[in-house]
Amino acid sequence: MWRFRRLFFLVGLLTVAGFAGVAFVLANVPLPDAELPVETTFVFDADGNKLAELSSGENRVSLALDDVSPNLINAVLAAEDRDFFLHPGISASAIVRATVADLRGQPLQGGSTITQQYVKVVYTDRERTIIRKLKEATLAIKLERRFEKEEILERYLNIVYFGRGAYGAQAAARSYFGVDATDLDVAQSAYLAGLLRAPEQADANRADRPEQAAEADRRRDIALRAMQEEGHITEAEMRRIAAIPVVDYVLDRAEVVHDRIAGSEVGTEYFLELVRAEMADRYGDARLNGGGLHIHTTLDMDLQRAAYDAVYGTFDREDDPAGALVSLDAQGHVKAMVGGRSFAESSVNLALGSRGGGTGRQAGSTFKPFVLAELLREGYTVESALNSPARITFPGVGEGGRDYEVRNFNNANHGRLNLIAATRVSSNTVYAQLAELLGPREIAATARDLGVRSEIREDRLGLSVALGSAEVSVLDMADAYLTFATRGLRVEPMVVTRVTDAGGREIDLFRTQTERVLEPTMADTVNFILQGAVRSGTGTRAALATPVAGKTGTTQNSADAWFVGYTPGMSTAVWMGHPGGQIPMKSVRGVEVTGGSFPADIFRRYMSVATRDERYAGSFVRPTGFDGRTLTGDRSSYVDPDATTTTTEAEVKETTTTTEDPETTTTTTDPDATTTTSSTTTTSSTTTSSTTTTTTEPPPSSTTTTVIDTDGP
Repeated sequence: MWRFRRLFFLVGLLTVAGFAGVAFVLANVPLPDAELPVETTFVFDADGNKLAELSSGENRVSLALDDVSPNLINAVLAAEDRDFFLHPGISASAIVRATVADLRGQPLQGGSTITQQYVKVVYTDRERTIIRKLKEATLAIKLERRFEKEEILERYLNIVYFGRGAYGAQAAARSYFGVDATDLDVAQSAYLAGLLRAPEQADANRADRPEQAAEADRRRDIALRAMQEEGHITEAEMRRIAAIPVVDYVLDRAEVVHDRIAGSEVGTEYFLELVRAEMADRYGDARLNGGGLHIHTTLDMDLQRAAYDAVYGTFDREDDPAGALVSLDAQGHVKAMVGGRSFAESSVNLALGSRGGGTGRQAGSTFKPFVLAELLREGYTVESALNSPARITFPGVGEGGRDYEVRNFNNANHGRLNLIAATRVSSNTVYAQLAELLGPREIAATARDLGVRSEIREDRLGLSVALGSAEVSVLDMADAYLTFATRGLRVEPMVVTRVTDAGGREIDLFRTQTERVLEPTMADTVNFILQGAVRSGTGTRAALATPVAGKTGTTQNSADAWFVGYTPGMSTAVWMGHPGGQIPMKSVRGVEVTGGSFPADIFRRYMSVATRDERYAGSFVRPTGFDGRTLTGDRSSYVDPDATTTTTEAEVKETTTTTEDPETTTTTTDPDATTTTSSTTTTSSTTTSSTTTTTTEPPPSSTTTTVIDTDGP
């Protein structure tokens, strides 16, 4: 070490000089102006047309500290900075206390002092870097030396963002309670103090988003506890207030928030809420709602209108089910999103599953292409053949160790089919065998790689994962199928392309993110098979003038129905069902719903408009062959010998039905045309010969678990 003493000395000297230089620069950072101007944030569609104005007018009224209720002052200090009048601008004890609170699951208490928070709002950005934190601390100390504590607190309470476009205590008191800041009581003050960190996530009166009401109560209660610990209220008073839900004494958000939004009649609010959530996470609520941002999105308003018309032009009756649609181009840009019928009636985005405030829905047979993808990844050929009996039982693999039984649609015995034909007729018994041979864990992993972001509990679902028992979102399915369209490149969905400031200077540029998860030849094989499912399988009603691939899906008792399809340039997923839960759709317009009925019609109705743009059409690459190992392991010993209904391969090819429609005539190749129901209306004509769902109940048994995927040909 003595030999390198000169080197060590040089490194030490440079380190000290570096810190001294940084300290000198930070010490000369000027203090920010006392007032931060509030500027409207604009959101634009893909063509540059104004889509929305967020916080369309400045909602801030400055007050002297003496005019602010002592209750609010006590609540803010207790919740945010108990040592405010003791520290010099930064507080080591606050950092330690915040760490302890985080470990206890109470993230409300922050490590920054009120002085630091004020500096962060008016000067520094949200980037989490050491330099930014050093600059923030330096400015906080300089601020404390220049101004009295009371003036710093007054400035903070007049500029901090409380949500609903309200900056400062007075605007917040009017927005949430319709009172002046001087009149705020303990309950109101505790809630406002709890809002200071990510306020838009705890707006209490969104009744259709109960998690927000619960979060509002939780934050209010943490502030109350802090006030009690500081001696501002008694234990009894804290318990009395905590027993009253915040939603009971907060004004309705719609009464005070008036963002200007274009296209609300075609459901653009659902898309905008997704944009708002992503941008708030990136820039913070205050900057999003009053920072003068110009946010350029991916939404195509012409396609949005076509998508909304396809869904709710079809479901235009009061007793109709709901529907959702998501459409992505090859770059992952969300071009259209239908999240519900009316945002004013329900802000739950049905296209986003749990992320949109609702729940995911079972995918049914739309999950089967993921099984095909896993088969190809493991090196097998789709020319492998398995028996497709009417019923098959897997001993001891069901819930609780019970037997697991799977049935085909209409109890049809298709005989021996290769996987191309098995996909075309949507054979459940073949795909259940594939799940056993390939493994549920491997199938779920492939689905995630392709783009499914919803949780898949394959350990609990077992073999049924191959039949679509996992709950997914419409966005998940559109993105996963886009991976097939892009020949194996998974593309991350995008809703924003760039963000600038009011002067046009670029703040962020978002680029398409891709990852290869499937070899092009494998994707070509899946595309070939799914084109067949549209040409002559269960999805014939989705056929377009341009090449299209896709798959239908229908869950048990027709509670959910899907069609997910794509061209080389666009992927679109359609779901229909009842938002309230798994409610059977046995008779919608006199038709028992399946994925090949209304969802396929909606897909065709929308994509017929979208594919007028040649960017969203095109031709698939035809596979040169189906190389791979032959899959073995037929589970003939599991077959129920009493299931004797048989459909031969020749019958699959020969059976056809014709549907008369006021606008079009469609010839449907139907492998199991045993039941036909026609319903002719002014808007559509539905044939269920290729999609009618049969939910025949299994024989009573205490040892058999029956799961029936009801997506039939």
